[in-house]
Amino acid sequence: MDRVTSLRDLRQKVLSWRRKGLKIGLVPTMGSLHTGHLSLVKHAKSRADKVVVSVFVNPLQFEDKTDLLAYPRTLEADIKKLSSVNCDMAFTPDVDTIYPNGMKGQSKVTVPTIGERLCGHYRPGHFEGVATIVSKLFNMVAPDSAVFGEKDYQQLLLIKKLTQDLNMPIEIIASETYREQSGLAMSSRNQYLSSDERMIAAGIYQMLQTVKLQLHQSEQSYTELCTEAKQVLKERGFAPEYVEICRESDLMPANHQDKALRIMMAVKLGETRLIDNIACHLD
Repeated sequence: MDRVTSLRDLRQKVLSWRRKGLKIGLVPTMGSLHTGHLSLVKHAKSRADKVVVSVFVNPLQFEDKTDLLAYPRTLEADIKKLSSVNCDMAFTPDVDTIYPNGMKGQSKVTVPTIGERLCGHYRPGHFEGVATIVSKLFNMVAPDSAVFGEKDYQQLLLIKKLTQDLNMPIEIIASETYREQSGLAMSSRNQYLSSDERMIAAGIYQMLQTVKLQLHQSEQSYTELCTEAKQVLKERGFAPEYVEICRESDLMPANHQDKALRIMMAVKLGETRLIDNIACHLD
């Protein structure tokens, strides 16, 4: 596996692959890799000849600088894990490589509407940072395809819209959420949880399943279902930010005429913010 840090070396290697007619896949990450990330790499490998994995903690998407400083960084361990799944290149740039002129005057990419709801409401500027770094990585790597996990479903749809709106010739591939045995969605932020909190956190997926079952069986309004779910979450020790039943296609609030739904959830458990979602397709 090649490991490069400079844009020049990245582009030279990608160009050599292009000259051989090889298809290139990209998996953008912020490091602290777990089995879920590695499943994205494997998915990318099944759809491309060569796979580039970027490892970069993007400061532009952190409004809370304390959160940025605390974000886990395990680069050497990440490199070993990527080698184990036959990744072709790890792109591990520093901040100056990505933002050579600093971030204060950095041009930014805004994806309207979808970036303003749900997590966008609770984390102002977050999706602008995501859209900007992904656009930069797409321009740097020029991949044929890029793989993103459904755990960050709002991010996935935002990047799909970004790619379509800016006419980027890149296929955005969704990969299923990878879960621990308890049902807890794998996330780098799970490292922040104590052993007791980790057991409690399994209740997020349980609640999503409960709401899904109610959607199939109940005639309650969606607002009532979400309000009840938030109350149960509070009783179990969570601080819910939102529980929403959305249209799967664009994450706008769903109504009873919509059949393809996504149940979206964000909660805090102690100091740790966790998100998850599941699909619900009604007959």
